[in-house]
Amino acid sequence: MYKKTDKLCEEAKIIREEVFVKEQGFLDEFDDIDEVAKHLVFYVDGKPAATCRYYRGKAEGEYIAGRIAVRQEFRGRNLGQHIMEILEENVKKDGGRSIILSAQKRVQGFYEKSGFEAYGEIYMDEHCEHINMIKTLN
Repeated sequence: MYKKTDKLCEEAKIIREEVFVKEQGFLDEFDDIDEVAKHLVFYVDGKPAATCRYYRGKAEGEYIAGRIAVRQEFRGRNLGQHIMEILEENVKKDGGRSIILSAQKRVQGFYEKSGFEAYGEIYMDEHCEHINMIKTLN
């Protein structure tokens, strides 16, 4: 089960604080994009387990996804793959033709399994290597 909101909800905020701030040490987790993005929160047994956000890019049909996070206690259950499928469904419903994301380099393979391709150079975001990735939707 999941819910979709037009603003950053408390459950998404808690998940992102837990995963990105406390676990991974990022400092600049929240930004103005949270006010314009659509947020998806996924539940397992009624508990908030994962989240992501997406918003329109600059090009026609382009959407940008990010802040994809699964709480530690819910990892290893293929929830990440489920998030990517639901994200893609929602982007398609909104008229999207492609999804762009900035992946942590260490999980590039996960996104490749979901059909994303890396492009450009590896770059640092805070203390972590990232790579841009894109998926063209059918």
